[in-house]
Amino acid sequence: MHPVAKAAAGIAAAGAACFGWGLIERGLYTVRRTELSVLPAGSPDIRVLHVSDFHLLTRQRGKQAFLASLAGLKPDLVVNTGDNIAQAAAVEPLMAALECLRGVPGVFVFGSNDYYAPHFRNPLRYLTVGPSSSDGDDEPRRELPHRELAAKLEGLGWTNLTQDRAVLEVAGQRIAFRGTDDAHLERDDYAAVAGPADEAAVLNVGVTHAPYLRLLDAMTADGMDLIFAGHTHGGQVCLPGYGALITNCDLDADRVKGPSTHTAGGRTAQLHVSAGLGTSPYAPYRFACRPEVTLLTLTAG
Repeated sequence: MHPVAKAAAGIAAAGAACFGWGLIERGLYTVRRTELSVLPAGSPDIRVLHVSDFHLLTRQRGKQAFLASLAGLKPDLVVNTGDNIAQAAAVEPLMAALECLRGVPGVFVFGSNDYYAPHFRNPLRYLTVGPSSSDGDDEPRRELPHRELAAKLEGLGWTNLTQDRAVLEVAGQRIAFRGTDDAHLERDDYAAVAGPADEAAVLNVGVTHAPYLRLLDAMTADGMDLIFAGHTHGGQVCLPGYGALITNCDLDADRVKGPSTHTAGGRTAQLHVSAGLGTSPYAPYRFACRPEVTLLTLTAG
């Protein structure tokens, strides 16, 4: 075989192997564990389960079983940062899987795939277009039953933070929350929840789906101690030893998943971005980026 042809064949084989592994890795659901020192001195620990980006389909039995097992982590609080479903029929299987967390205090916001069903897009376009919400896509959107989904999540005892503020007692401690609608769809209106932090709370928390810098800046400047987001899928396809190539928003790739910090307005907040559990049904693979939920133990600083 000619050396060039041999090299091309080797590259094609390696590419096929990577793609095959990506199809396997998408189902290797993982619980990440981390600690953040964000509570006042003397405060007891709080266990927070951060879940995001299920993109659930009715046929995904393994994902449903994984979700149904999460009560075993014994969280004090659940934070859901959106993109729960990929089809209307997935609402009931999702709620059946989350039933195990009924009664655990929780908060949630929605992402684009709570409002609209996904459709085919060329995955390579994410490498060539900017992080806008439309990305030049003019295809009509198919609406998902987001009002029904919100009502059912509230039925678990979780608080809808979509453009709202709330105060919850979690593990005997007062936590103040504020959340926004999805910035990737440009539905966010931070002014509706803006204002100084709650000084009576042990923790002030911001929650949003897509971690666009305009929201991270505003929440941090207002004194949020901790901000939760999802949307990025951790990059979804990463290079070993390098990391994510894209974030699908204007957040830098170094903070595409896991804990980091954000500084704005002379203040610094802790940031946690979930790599999420799912993918679009039209790009059903992950590489060097396992699907995950995170159990964060918040401790006293």
